[in-house]
Amino acid sequence: MNYELKEIEKNRSEFKITIEKPAFDAEVLKAYKRNVGRFNIPGFRKGKAPKSIIEKMYGSAVFYDDAIDALLPSLYEAAITELKLDVVSRPELDVEKIDDEGVVIVAKVWTKPIATVVNYRGLEVEKQATVVTDEDITREIDQARRSNSRMLEITDRPAENGDIAVIDFEGFVDGVAFEGGKAEKYNLTLGSGSFIPGLEDQIVGKNIGDKFDVNVTFPADYGKEDLAGKPAVFKIVLHELKKNEIPELDDEFVKEVSEKSNTVAEYKEEIKAKITERKDKANERAMEEKLIDALNAVTEVDIPEAMIDAEVDNEVRDYAYRLQSQGGSLEMYFQYTGMDEKGLRDSLRPGAERQVKTRLALEAIVKTENITPTDEEIEEEYRKIASGYTVDIEKVKASIPVESLSEDIVLRKAVDLVKENAKITVAVPEEAPKAAKKTRAKKAETADGEEKTEAKPKRTKKAAEPKAEDKAE
Repeated sequence: MNYELKEIEKNRSEFKITIEKPAFDAEVLKAYKRNVGRFNIPGFRKGKAPKSIIEKMYGSAVFYDDAIDALLPSLYEAAITELKLDVVSRPELDVEKIDDEGVVIVAKVWTKPIATVVNYRGLEVEKQATVVTDEDITREIDQARRSNSRMLEITDRPAENGDIAVIDFEGFVDGVAFEGGKAEKYNLTLGSGSFIPGLEDQIVGKNIGDKFDVNVTFPADYGKEDLAGKPAVFKIVLHELKKNEIPELDDEFVKEVSEKSNTVAEYKEEIKAKITERKDKANERAMEEKLIDALNAVTEVDIPEAMIDAEVDNEVRDYAYRLQSQGGSLEMYFQYTGMDEKGLRDSLRPGAERQVKTRLALEAIVKTENITPTDEEIEEEYRKIASGYTVDIEKVKASIPVESLSEDIVLRKAVDLVKENAKITVAVPEEAPKAAKKTRAKKAETADGEEKTEAKPKRTKKAAEPKAEDKAE
C-alpha cells in the first residue's frame, strides 16, 4: 500500500491511511447494527428503525466515527510496521476525505531519534574511596544497642531528664481551655524539648501520682496566632515514669545480637565489614551515576518532547502505585504537600529527560558494538525474575516476551562496556577521618581491602585501553 510517507520535521513523520470503500461501507453497516437500539425514531419500535431513516434524520455521517474507530487501530499498526517507524508518541489523526473511493486519514507521529555518542570508551569519572572510621562503627553499634533496649518502670525516685513521663495534661489561657491542649496517658520524654519551653523542666523532680500546675509562655513565633506569646497554665497528672535501659557493650550483648561473633572485638570487625560493603555499594552507585552523566555529555540527540512526556507519564504512574501500596494516593499527597499534578510533573521532568537520553545513548552503543544476549543470559534473567516473585519460570516466560527481556539485557551489557573501559579515579579525602583499625591485623589495609605499603591520594583504574575515537550512531 502507498502510504505517502514524508518527514515533516526532524523525528516527525506524516503518512496516509486509506480505507477502501467496500470495507468502510461494511463497517458502517456493522456500526448501524451495534447502535440502532440507541435511536428513538417516531413510527418505529426502538431498535427497528432502518439505517436510511436514521441517516436521514441524523446525517449520513452518523455512523462514520464508530466505523473508523473500529477499522483504524489494525490499519495504523499495519502501516507503522510496513513503514518500519519506531513511533514514540500517540498519533495525531485527521480525516482528510470521505468520498466514493473510501476514506483517507492523515497520521502524524513522532519517531525515535538516533543518538550519536562519541568517545564513550575512556570516559573519566571519580569514585569515592571507601573509608570506615571508628565513629562509623561506634554509631552502628550504638544503634544496635538502642534497638535492643528494654523499658524499665521507675517507682523509687522522682522524675529525671531522660525519663519517659506518662501524663495527663490540659492547657488553659486566661482560664479557658484551648483546642489541642489536652491529652491523656501521653508519653513525654523529659529533656527532649518536644513541648513548650519550660514545661518539661517543671515535671523533673515530681513523683508518681502528683497533680500540679505548670506555668509557661508560648513562644512569640508559635504556629497558632491566638496562642503566640501568651502565658498558659497546664494542669498535669503524673501517672508513670519509665526509662529505656540500653545494654552495655560486652561479650554477652554480642552473643545475643550476632550469629557470627562471640566477643566485642569480633563484633566490631563484623560491623566494619557490613559498613564497608554498604559504603562500597553506595560509592559504586554514585560512580555509575557520574558515568551516566559523562556518557550523556558526549551524546548528541534531539529528543521529541513527546518522548519525555511519555516517560513522565510512566514515573507519575509508578509514584501513584508506590503511594497506593503504602495506603496513600496522589490526591492525599497533593493535599499534604500543597503540590498539584503539574508541579509533580515539572519536578519529575528533568529526571525523565535524563532517563530518555541515557537509554538512547545506550541503544546507540548496542548497535555500534553489535551487543546481543546469549541464550544463557536470557535463561538466567528469567530464573531471577521467577525466583524474585516466587513463581514458576514457565509462567514468567509466558508473560514477558523474550524481546523485551533481551532489550534490558543488552542495555545492561552496554553499561558494563562503558564502565569496563572508563578511567575511574579513586579519590581519598585529603583529611580523611581516622580509619578503623583491625584488632587482629598483621598488615595495614586500606578501607577497600587492598594492602598498601605507602599511602597515595589517588589511583586510576583502567579496565581497557580506549581506542583513538569511538563513535556510536
